[in-house]
Amino acid sequence: MLNKPPFYLLALALLLFVTMPLRAAEFSMTDAAGNVHKLSQYKGKWVLVNFWATWCPPCLEEIPDLVGLHENKKNNLVVLGVAMDYRNDRQVRDFAESMLVSYPVILGDRRLAAQVGPVEGLPTTYLYNPQGKLVARQVGAITRAGVEGFIHGAGGSTRN
Repeated sequence: MLNKPPFYLLALALLLFVTMPLRAAEFSMTDAAGNVHKLSQYKGKWVLVNFWATWCPPCLEEIPDLVGLHENKKNNLVVLGVAMDYRNDRQVRDFAESMLVSYPVILGDRRLAAQVGPVEGLPTTYLYNPQGKLVARQVGAITRAGVEGFIHGAGGSTRN
């Protein structure tokens, strides 16, 4: 995890704890490997949808934390990375491979993003609880500790 001043973590925590308007939103996204991901298929798990771009420095900073979140089975969380504003599919695939991204990478656009919600800046992250309800949105970088703290504070699963 990147070392950030305490004020940054406090600001992040406050932004993550902002209650979002809840809406029953179903999305359907196909990742770069051809697999379809729907919110409903992850019922019982936390779902983090992260919109990012290869040219975005804060996006690049958070990728190792997102990989850690996705690989830590204790969190009962799946990460979906939606690449935005890219030149071509190959660029995104090569970049994700070079960054050791282990979570699904979706090649996104504004229409696909609209299924989830507004993307006013990059990175933008949406977090759904295990019941499929939107519980948080963050414009700007997130950290593993911030997300895990939110999940734990919300009564989320922290065991295998």
